[in-house]
Amino acid sequence: MKIKTSELTGHALDWVVAKCEEPRDNRLTVIRHEDYIGHPIEREDEPQSYTYVWWSPSRIWAQGGPIIEREGIQLHVNEERTEWLASRWGYPEQQYGPKTLTAAMRCYVASEMGDEVDVPEELA
Repeated sequence: MKIKTSELTGHALDWVVAKCEEPRDNRLTVIRHEDYIGHPIEREDEPQSYTYVWWSPSRIWAQGGPIIEREGIQLHVNEERTEWLASRWGYPEQQYGPKTLTAAMRCYVASEMGDEVDVPEELA
């Protein structure tokens, strides 16, 4: 299912960020499963360790922060402090979001995959 990058949130946004990160991080395993919390994506703690953590760079600073730093994503808040703007050097696209990580991950996805992305229906 095609979704505008500017409308990605939650598990769908995390899933697309995982797709962008796959070439860089071989510990990412895109596993869709439903447990009591409903986490759709996992990441190995250590390579081949069989222990996994929840992958959610749009909500966990320890995961999203390094992407922001590595990709040179800049964040600005609007005057009313109700929305964040994220931009990346060398890319004309700017992305907005209600939270810093949401805006930053949308910006990252837009610069890597464009204005629209394919997302599995169960995540949309």
